[in-house]
Amino acid sequence: MGKQPVQHPPHTPRIVNRKARHHFHVLEVVECGLELLGSEVKSLRAGSMQIDDAYARFRGSQVFLVGSTIAPYAQASSLQHSPTRDRKLLLHRRQIALLAAHVAQKGRTLVPLVVYFKRGWAKCELGLAVGKRAYDKRQTLRQRDQQREIDREMRRRRRPE
Repeated sequence: MGKQPVQHPPHTPRIVNRKARHHFHVLEVVECGLELLGSEVKSLRAGSMQIDDAYARFRGSQVFLVGSTIAPYAQASSLQHSPTRDRKLLLHRRQIALLAAHVAQKGRTLVPLVVYFKRGWAKCELGLAVGKRAYDKRQTLRQRDQQREIDREMRRRRRPE
């Protein structure tokens, strides 16, 4: 008998906020937990969450994710969650105080970058961000195009002829 192949857990989705890096300069990234209901967890594992227009807001000494949408889970019983409810983010007290001090500065906000599962727990990466101006966005696109051209040329030169 040979060795049994290693069984990896099934792929869990990573919900990525692509607009965040386009609209904001991300200064710092913090990982936090998400407080979810049972049907929300099932729906999130199915990959049906939108965080494009979401942001984090402070309420007292707690942080909430506002503007995210988790679609209702189709196979759930009659007890369904509200798709657009505010969800509590789980952070340490010191992290909350530090982030609150940063956000108090003008022009800074907390934006969710990625939502994923880590060892069975729902996690969210929050980015401390500053909004980009229109010329910053154009410059970023220009740099990306230039880097793509450089990579293309380097691949062409590496090929044996």
